[in-house]
Amino acid sequence: MKDLVEKFLTEDDKAAIEAKVREAEKRTTGEIVVMVVASSHHYPLANIVGGVLAGVTAALSAALITGLDTMWHFLGFFALSFVLCNEVIKRNYFLKRLFVAGSDMEEEVEEAAIASFYKKEVYDTRDHTGILIYISLFEHRVWVLGDKGINKKVESSEWEEVTAMITAGIRERKQVSAICSAVERCGDILEKSFPAGPENSNELRDTVITGH
Repeated sequence: MKDLVEKFLTEDDKAAIEAKVREAEKRTTGEIVVMVVASSHHYPLANIVGGVLAGVTAALSAALITGLDTMWHFLGFFALSFVLCNEVIKRNYFLKRLFVAGSDMEEEVEEAAIASFYKKEVYDTRDHTGILIYISLFEHRVWVLGDKGINKKVESSEWEEVTAMITAGIRERKQVSAICSAVERCGDILEKSFPAGPENSNELRDTVITGH
């Protein structure tokens, strides 16, 4: 899954998003951070569950085809099939998603987004007006987190609108324009309660954060 982010955003794409962040932040004292990761969790259990199910199926098929249907032959077929299938599922995100519950993905993305909010120091602004737009590709999930200064004045439904905007754009394979529109929308929301003043310093870097 290492190349998911590279396929999702080119260097030119990142530059376009960063330019939109700078443009949006000129109108507000808020700070907007965009982060894109390949996955929020490794989901090791998915590899095991998928490996077991595929291994049993492959072992039964091999036993029927070869006629070697004793328990020892089955266990041998299963062991080989499990190892092979486990490795295939581990490396193929489409197959892996089949063995991960949607609720588990939702939980892991939320936890990873919150952890990233603090790890990347989005909270570290003078008036606590940082926003993290967190996009996790494997799970097909987007999470928007606002700092406490923002949450006092902005309803959570505003961030749900931003989330929906990005997810719809990704489905249509227009992720760059969708993220740029979402950043612009964040600027609109922040401008209402946190308009730019005479000293509108840039407290956080505008660079798109990427990771695996």
